[in-house]
Amino acid sequence: MQDFISEDDLDTFEGWLRYQAVDLATIPADQLTPWRELYDEMKAARAATPKVGLMKLRPGEHRYAVALRDGADLWLTLWVRRSPKGDVYVFQPRSDRRWNPHTSYHRDGTLHLKGHDHKFFVQQRQPLTGSFRGTEHLGAYAGHGGKGIGAVCDPKDFSGVIEVAPGILGPKHGNVAVDLVAPGGAPMDLMMHDHEEVARQEFRDAIPHVVIRVQRFAPK
Repeated sequence: MQDFISEDDLDTFEGWLRYQAVDLATIPADQLTPWRELYDEMKAARAATPKVGLMKLRPGEHRYAVALRDGADLWLTLWVRRSPKGDVYVFQPRSDRRWNPHTSYHRDGTLHLKGHDHKFFVQQRQPLTGSFRGTEHLGAYAGHGGKGIGAVCDPKDFSGVIEVAPGILGPKHGNVAVDLVAPGGAPMDLMMHDHEEVARQEFRDAIPHVVIRVQRFAPK
């Protein structure tokens, strides 16, 4: 099994190389300097990027969080927002506010992904009304960060929080799947042979329900 790569690993040259799928022992001595320069640039950029901190969230809506436990700290890595109008959004906090990656599923059935103010993967799905049937999958999200991004999770800001232990979600491993499900239904079968589910929660504040699953990398 490939070893789990944590945020702390990215603070070491060897760990950062493993993230790049490069074995330090295989790099010829005369080619080591360019790799080291790239690593130093990455470290400097991370150090210069401000942390997200505690976000100001809107009142009057349902929010569901996935958070990473790190000792006494709880870091927000993904959250789902259901607006008062019934639209559903999936957010992943990022230190670079210009990026702002998120998925939007609007009440009229329009779904799209967005980042850097550009929409892509635009689809028309079923509307989020009383006629909703079955399941609509909103994606399986990887690339999780905690203290490096620094998005503080205050459980009081959310309708529910799935707390994840260390070693499950990281910069390279693990994912969080989000589905909209009619009452009595089930989320989409992800059919990922190299992942196993470690947590699931169904939020039933409104219809359709929001199902969030956490999966860790566990190749057979």
